[in-house]
Amino acid sequence: MKVKRILITGAGSGFGELAAIGLAKAGHDVIAGVQIWPQATALRRKVEALGLKTLRVEKLDLLHPYDVQNALNWAIDILVNNAAIAESGPITEIPMELLRRMFEGNFFSQLELTQRFVRKFVDEGRPGKIVFTSSIGGLISIPYGGPYAATKHALEAIAGSMQAELAPFGIQVQVINPGGYLTGFNETEAESSSHWMDDRKNYVKRADVQGFFDRILGDEQNRMDPQLMADAMVQIIPKDTGLFRNVVPQLAEDMVKGLQRDAWVNKIDLPSFEMEKTT
Repeated sequence: MKVKRILITGAGSGFGELAAIGLAKAGHDVIAGVQIWPQATALRRKVEALGLKTLRVEKLDLLHPYDVQNALNWAIDILVNNAAIAESGPITEIPMELLRRMFEGNFFSQLELTQRFVRKFVDEGRPGKIVFTSSIGGLISIPYGGPYAATKHALEAIAGSMQAELAPFGIQVQVINPGGYLTGFNETEAESSSHWMDDRKNYVKRADVQGFFDRILGDEQNRMDPQLMADAMVQIIPKDTGLFRNVVPQLAEDMVKGLQRDAWVNKIDLPSFEMEKTT
């Protein structure tokens, strides 16, 4: 096995933390980038308890310019863009500042970090690899999940362009699309709309949004063990060959492909209330 130097952003919890630990256990040199100092302290203690000598924990808030500048001093072979934040709610009513904030965290900051590491790879004349942790939400969209899905659809678009553009430089690009795992991230996303929705102002009501998420997040298919996803990431990330898109598990891939096929025959129709007005 060839040892890789891997930087994972958003490694303070969830898939990022589990994958960072798994990759270090597999023998790779890993830098786990976390957003805030308390996450760094907690993960460093965990790393020490596990005796992982090849896992280093560093503060890396992608919206903090000095954190990003510091990260560019690190020698890596693979950048894993895993950090993300989430807001939910009706896309026609979500406050623009929340949507812009999420795009800044999930898209623009990741693209900027990627551009700067790609420049390092090119200037040093060596191969590298860029991995984006997307989501099945990058391939489909659900009611009230449109804000988050929009950021992931954007990542999918740039990853596709990047793959073709960077191939001549020996730089690989890969996307990982997790299905419904119980990390707490989806639950937090579902709850987030309650912080801004107001039934006195919004025409979509809070109970409808929460009821929808309660139904889908209560499904066991959306409550899978996140360690299974992290194990898949440990296999996918260091490899020199593999698929560009990786939807995990197979059940989620089949579901996504089915919904994408349905989109080609999905029809619009005149709403019933509009028909009543015209008769």
